Amino acid sequence: MNASVKMDLRRRDFLACGAALGVPGLLGVARHSRAADPPPETSRVRLVHAPFACFGPMYLAEEFFRAEGITDWEYLQLGSRNGGINAIAEGRADITMWDACSPIPMIDAGKPVVVLAGIHGGCWELFGNGDVHAIRDLKGKAPVVHFLGGGDHVLLSSMLAHVGIDPDKDIRWITGGGTDAKDVFANGKADAFIGFAQEPAEVRARNVGRVILNTAQDRPWSQYFCCVVIANRDFVARNPVATKRVLRSILKASDICATDPERVARFMVDMRYETRYPIGLEVMKKTSYTRWRTDNPEDTLRFHALRLRDVGMLKSSPQQIIAKGTDWRFLDEIRRELKA
Repeated sequence: MNASVKMDLRRRDFLACGAALGVPGLLGVARHSRAADPPPETSRVRLVHAPFACFGPMYLAEEFFRAEGITDWEYLQLGSRNGGINAIAEGRADITMWDACSPIPMIDAGKPVVVLAGIHGGCWELFGNGDVHAIRDLKGKAPVVHFLGGGDHVLLSSMLAHVGIDPDKDIRWITGGGTDAKDVFANGKADAFIGFAQEPAEVRARNVGRVILNTAQDRPWSQYFCCVVIANRDFVARNPVATKRVLRSILKASDICATDPERVARFMVDMRYETRYPIGLEVMKKTSYTRWRTDNPEDTLRFHALRLRDVGMLKSSPQQIIAKGTDWRFLDEIRRELKA
């Protein structure tokens, strides 16, 4: 089967859902914005189908795509947890939502990944087992992550560095190794687990461990983005108008996630992106979907890059990461258009 599977969306059903969400009014804004732009260089875009409930804006954006002249979109199915960002780096996918931390080492390594915007904050929660009650308690312990270099590993490394723990020397990392990392934690084989999107709700449902850090509430982590929009640098260079239109669609959909989380959670169930309504609703309600309007995504990359460089995980300085791996021009234009 082709790895990139065209989503069979029924336009009539989507419009019915979109009407309830208030999409038609925003579609008028989309058409007005579109009129000010040249035609898109391409009507086709390849995204990543990622099973993360907090990526609701990317899926809800589909009807905006049509209004923006993006009429042909498809999703690359993940072959592994890191398959999405690798697909962006390799040019097999064009643009997608992703966690904010895993692009940083990719940019440091010279991969053609570019961050276009921050979307929201609050996805991550850190759980501890046994005598782990705070990040400092992890020195000499064994946290589990899905794989080294992934968003969970990079973010937790930044957290450890922030409290003076060397993530290379002072931590015994465990990886899922083909098993879901939260199962390793739930079975008592790891001292900590950092969960993303719906994973914290799934861990709580199993009544294991305790939350020792919540990025929706605990500073300084609550000040920074947990999810961003990333793209392949070559795609952006060839298709700047199409890139802006896709990003604008995602940002408008993010506003809807903030204003009507119940209906968006139901949309996610109806479209089978997250079939468990209570979990989808929890994710929608705890996630700060309007942060793209007010916060500076550059601050997030600078904060984490500084800590990762301090512990030897990066060769590039924070400013070099920002210079090599970001492009804020589309975000700046969209904020002016939407009076963000």
